Amino acid sequence: MQLDDLYRRVIMDHYKNPRNRGKFEDGTVTVDLNNPTCGDKISLQLKVDNGIVQDARYTGEGCSISMSSASMMTEAVKGKSVEEAKEMASRFSALMQGEDVHFDDYEDIEALSGVNKFPARIKCATLAWNALRKGIDEKQHDH
Repeated sequence: MQLDDLYRRVIMDHYKNPRNRGKFEDGTVTVDLNNPTCGDKISLQLKVDNGIVQDARYTGEGCSISMSSASMMTEAVKGKSVEEAKEMASRFSALMQGEDVHFDDYEDIEALSGVNKFPARIKCATLAWNALRKGIDEKQHDH
């Protein structure tokens, strides 16, 4: 199996079997973002306690790239400090710019590396990560 095929399968698995899809009922940071160029929408919720992302959930609609990226991101940041989560978001941005970045602790993210060949789709892949960054910034400004 070629790498592109494997990556496509990982992306479609996250799209068809989303992780952490849903909402929390109580005190969380909520960030709503949309990508007007393609219509992707995400509502990201983060439970942050003592500087650690305890849990993350999302709802939204959009293409397979944006929704699978949200699924991967919510899996990857659980249990991470807000600094680690922001650093992951920066590394993801670098990945989208074509840099050789690895996510040893959560390799599924690397399946999105091929998106950088399609500049119009980069915004799809980064939507959830931008929501993460915005949510962490808002949480840090509250304290």
